Amino acid sequence: MAHNGAVTWILALVPVAYLLGTFPSAGLVARRAGIDVTRSGSGNPGASNVVRLMGWKAGVLVFVLDAAKGAIAAGAGLAIDGHRGAWILGVAAVVGHVFPVWRRFKGGRGVATGGGVFVVLYPIVTLVLAVVWVAIARGLHKASVASLTVAVLAPVTVIVLGGSLLDVLIVTAVAVLLIGRHLPNLRRLVRGEEHGLAQPTAPDDDAPET
Repeated sequence: MAHNGAVTWILALVPVAYLLGTFPSAGLVARRAGIDVTRSGSGNPGASNVVRLMGWKAGVLVFVLDAAKGAIAAGAGLAIDGHRGAWILGVAAVVGHVFPVWRRFKGGRGVATGGGVFVVLYPIVTLVLAVVWVAIARGLHKASVASLTVAVLAPVTVIVLGGSLLDVLIVTAVAVLLIGRHLPNLRRLVRGEEHGLAQPTAPDDDAPET
């Protein structure tokens, strides 16, 4: 595909990727059980809240659906314009998940959707990071600790593997976004007040979500 044509297609698909990112995976899964995920637990539409409310199986389903949003967007971008297109559309999907227009720009933390983007470009690394996330989340019952650890490790692994400057810059930027979204969790961790995955919480906008 000609360079100019690829760029045109990518730019045209950015809003589509954003809207894909807003797909309410957690809301739909929870609704099947008669639960309004935005009014129960932490009140946030992410896999972590679903785990608290419905258990690990439902939480994993939400995680997979959220990851699929990033993977589909990145896969389309990769087919059209290589890594650059994958990052542009993938990041658009992450932004849609984190700042969904349908929920007044209050969404999840973007870990699962970002992971979906990453799996398209670095599948083996993503598998390793996913194992790390699950091990920490299951071991400590703290989704925020697992997410923050993976956010820090992602750009480091890309650098170690000799990723392009574009890859390093974008992975670092996304990691900074994810860490920024977890700042309230960091404060609670320091105070020893962070919520556990098995611990229901009162609705608030700062609880750790994916």
